Amino acid sequence: MFFLYLQIKSLWYHSPIEYRVNNQIKAPELRVVSDTGENLGILTLSAALAAARERGLDLIEIAPAAKPPVAKIIGFDKFRYQQEKEEKKKRHAQKAKELKQVRITPRAAANDLMVKVRRVEEFLAEGHKVELGLFLRGREKGNKDWGLKKLKEFMGMITTPYQITLPPKAGGRGFIAQIAKK
Repeated sequence: MFFLYLQIKSLWYHSPIEYRVNNQIKAPELRVVSDTGENLGILTLSAALAAARERGLDLIEIAPAAKPPVAKIIGFDKFRYQQEKEEKKKRHAQKAKELKQVRITPRAAANDLMVKVRRVEEFLAEGHKVELGLFLRGREKGNKDWGLKKLKEFMGMITTPYQITLPPKAGGRGFIAQIAKK
């Protein structure tokens, strides 16, 4: 139990996070935190290891760059579980802001465009980037200036303050632009 080597590898991240455990710790003095969160102060390595053995837990170096390094007395499995839980929360927070797509056609009625504008404003309020796509059909593709004008009119209908992250450009079957909340 005291010679474990902790290496947390996440499926989502490529770089593993390595922690020194028990006898792998090299610092002569450590700031030690107990399993209950109580600060035990600055202890020598041998005293910190003795305190961990006394409780039947592991000593894990959690902040090696600090002066003196910070170590926590906690069970290896419990610590690994907490770290995985924190990583999962971080991934969930990152995933919340994604790219949403809204497609319009240049001949859509004003009410249909207002429905799309409300949808874009909802996405912007949630913090998402929005990709606006103007879809041109058949002979409409021959009149690109008219299509670009319609896309700019639609962008003018959006009342939420936004910034253009990708200016309107021809792509695929029409025009594409990206916007994000200011």
